[in-house]
Amino acid sequence: MTEVERRRTVAASPGAVWTLLADYGGIVAWASNVDHSCLLTDQESGVGAVRRIQSGRTALVETVRSWVPDEELSYEITGLPKVVRSVVSTWRIVPDDAGSIVTLTSAIDAGPRPPQRLIAKIAGRKLAEAADEMLAGLATHLDFDRSPATREETAHQERNNLTRSSGNEEETTP
Repeated sequence: MTEVERRRTVAASPGAVWTLLADYGGIVAWASNVDHSCLLTDQESGVGAVRRIQSGRTALVETVRSWVPDEELSYEITGLPKVVRSVVSTWRIVPDDAGSIVTLTSAIDAGPRPPQRLIAKIAGRKLAEAADEMLAGLATHLDFDRSPATREETAHQERNNLTRSSGNEEETTP
């Protein structure tokens, strides 16, 4: 078994991160490497929910195995080449002073023999690249998802902090 893990700190609460991840059929809205997604079951959330994603010419089916609001989402991926026995990807969200630390781990099983372990490592590299892209998309979407008023308020506070730290007491306007 090969595991790859990618991690990113995002300026959003675990609840905000979870809201995106929990919209299980809506991954296409923030993951730039997903061209299309749809639910394959009437169940939209929770253990047992199933979605199909299209990335280029590859179609994958992802079935939820673990669903812990604001903490963890895990799903099994099928539709990869038959030399890969199984892949399970797990998103974990941990609160942080800067917002949240989001980790995406993929466990790849291609078998115990050396050639199979090599296949798992190669698949792991591809999944790590995809994870980096998804984490970047998640962070970008969460930043743009904040209301314009919130973004402007943050920018105004940053300008005020810069003005104060430079010793200039002059008030700035947005």
